Amino acid sequence: MKHLKILTFASVLLTSVISWAQKDVQGIAYYSSSREIDASAFGENEDPERIKRRIERMKEIFDNTFILTFNQVESFYKEVEKESSGGGRWRGMMNSFTPGPQYKNVKDQKLVQDQEFFGKQFLIKDDLPKHNWVMGSETKKIGDYMCFKATAKRDIPNVGPGSFRRPPEQGEEGEEVPANREVEIEAWYSLQIPVNQGPEDYWGLPGLILEITVDNKTLYCSKIVMNPEEKVEIEIPSDGKEITKADYEALVKKKTDEMRMQFRSREGQRRF
Repeated sequence: MKHLKILTFASVLLTSVISWAQKDVQGIAYYSSSREIDASAFGENEDPERIKRRIERMKEIFDNTFILTFNQVESFYKEVEKESSGGGRWRGMMNSFTPGPQYKNVKDQKLVQDQEFFGKQFLIKDDLPKHNWVMGSETKKIGDYMCFKATAKRDIPNVGPGSFRRPPEQGEEGEEVPANREVEIEAWYSLQIPVNQGPEDYWGLPGLILEITVDNKTLYCSKIVMNPEEKVEIEIPSDGKEITKADYEALVKKKTDEMRMQFRSREGQRRF
């Protein structure tokens, strides 16, 4: 009986995919972000109330809304601007470590990203990253769409404010922080929207990615507008100094190392 239900559902999805494939699929997807913040990263000697306030401020900065405009070949992903509610220098610093607007072309497998980093504008041009997806059989509904689960692993640069404080498992103080760390990716995609797209630089599944969790961050689709009356406009970033992703990551790593040393120096001074 269970196998019959799966086969029936697969048949319905296949019919839906064939129907969509005969059209010029385009749409607009809205994503919200959330992030789990590890309180232990603030240190054992910090005041609990102060840690709580810092976590609340960080969540306010991290929890944002994004728009993905897409067709069968291209997509453009950007953050929805919101009114500033504080954060000051911390918010500005976090923005420098947050991916800027991204254009993806899955046919040519090219990525173009508009990126501001500490007051300097860069235009990252490179190949799309390859994700070795492992397709699962688990399903769940996201809105009106039935989704399948896929997983992968990925090395991400160990940069940004979250890497300033030395994790306990990295050994003695002063030991070099690894350049990258491997993280788990959990994605949920729908065959009912047969485009090879997703938020940020994620792609490569047979349907639109409606939810994805990478490390401690989750992006989930809250609204989709399929085939709107007006044709969607796919932007391609063009401003900034051209740079490859590898060269940009090396630049970010250098800046992170400098900030990490400054942070640890201040931490050391507070101990004495």
